[in-house]
Amino acid sequence: MYFELTEEQKMIRQAARDFAQAELKPGVIERDELQKFPAEQIKKLGELGFLGMMVSPVYGGSGMDAISYVLVMEELSKIDASASVVVSVNNSLVCYGLEKYGSEAQKQKYLMPLAKGECIGAFCLSEPEAGSDATSQSTTAIDMGDHYLLNGTKNWITNGGTASTYIVIAQTDAAKKHHGINAFIVEKGMPGFTVGPKENKMGIRGSDTHSLMFTDVKVPKENRIGEDGFGFKFAMSVLDGGRIGIASQALGIASGAYELAKQYAKDRKTFGKPLADHQAIQFKLADMATEIEAARLMCLKAAWLKDHGKPYAHASSMAKLYASEVAMRTATEAVQIHGGYGYVKEYHVERLMRDAKITQIYEGTSEIQRIVISRGLLK
Repeated sequence: MYFELTEEQKMIRQAARDFAQAELKPGVIERDELQKFPAEQIKKLGELGFLGMMVSPVYGGSGMDAISYVLVMEELSKIDASASVVVSVNNSLVCYGLEKYGSEAQKQKYLMPLAKGECIGAFCLSEPEAGSDATSQSTTAIDMGDHYLLNGTKNWITNGGTASTYIVIAQTDAAKKHHGINAFIVEKGMPGFTVGPKENKMGIRGSDTHSLMFTDVKVPKENRIGEDGFGFKFAMSVLDGGRIGIASQALGIASGAYELAKQYAKDRKTFGKPLADHQAIQFKLADMATEIEAARLMCLKAAWLKDHGKPYAHASSMAKLYASEVAMRTATEAVQIHGGYGYVKEYHVERLMRDAKITQIYEGTSEIQRIVISRGLLK
């Protein structure tokens, strides 16, 4: 086993770290407060090649590996999870799905601008009555010959208002159940496509989360991804990769909270000595660091499996489950170490605690991850 990063991977990590400190940190508290989408920062991330990291240069991407993706997601998420989730969705759920399963025409028309960071994409699976149960799609796409007629509502869509390209999962033939589900590329501005109000969320408040409504939207036949009935398999495949992204986001939130707590413990004096000299605090920091390192190795293992063309669904679920729970524990402990200061916004850790919670919910709740993992174990 070889645990050393390549020089290129180290450079990519450093570039992400520098960007997070210079571009994301200033204004991150204000963006959270105002629920402001980090538009300028996302544009710059696109220029750096981070919105199409793993896409082949043939289609405008950076051609990086999944390990580099984990490194970038961790560094960005230490500072601003609202920005990092845009990177995750665009890379894992949109670009990856289009490059792996899209037609050549779809790649030329949609993948290239997404990979270059000229625009961003959204992945539309969840519905008011279909979150964890992805087989229960109420959104319908009726085959009308040369086009599909799309009707329904999607909930909790990241990049919902700022995306220009949407991958929408819909039911074409209810009798076939999940075998009758398809994935479609929908463009903003198509008649009948409406973006609902922005959600007022507890965490990742800068992220652009909306409901989407489709009323008799005409989707050209050539915008279906893959063969008829491939939509459910498509969704499950991209979510496997997406879990690496969200696991890495959770890892970054945990790392960011730990680094702040460690520094505060060194600086803050109580009972005549630094907080870090108290054994109770030392033990907290030891537990935090140990769990973070375990989560990091799980993320990197899942990414390594993906890079080497090996099955990685099981590993990505484990990484997502564990890293998200470590993020919640670590961020909560970071607030505790800060004491009263941890409860106010200027010290950052209360935001990281609020941001951590969503990593246990989206792209498959912790309960769903346990189902996926146990099924893999018992096959």
